Amino acid sequence: MRFQRQALMLAALWWGGITALSFLAVPTLFATLGNPAVAGPVAAKLFSLQCQAGLVIGVVLLALVRQGGPSPQAYPLLGLICVAMALAVLQEFVVASHIVTARASGGNLKLWHGLGSAMVLVQWLCSGALLWRLMPRR
Repeated sequence: MRFQRQALMLAALWWGGITALSFLAVPTLFATLGNPAVAGPVAAKLFSLQCQAGLVIGVVLLALVRQGGPSPQAYPLLGLICVAMALAVLQEFVVASHIVTARASGGNLKLWHGLGSAMVLVQWLCSGALLWRLMPRR
């Protein structure tokens, strides 16, 4: 059962990181700096770091959940982890580059920002559901 505590801590770190970044740090950046051209690249770097952290946390969580052995309870956890990791990869390597290209070429920046925001939201929901499922039942 030791792996459950480690998995719970990692899930909390993942969910908390997305929460702090998406709902506190980035809005504060834009409100404080007041210029999207200045705040945008800083926010992009923070989201990139969050994606990388999510991938590392996800790999460790996959190993920890698999360590518990095959069970019907593990499959939903593995699914949540894989969906969140897939979205992090897509956000980091597809959406982020389209945002940069759209900003430079006058492309559809609103579309790519919206898609990136939706991906972050689903990652947040997946990591939150994972955290919820890992919490011990009383």
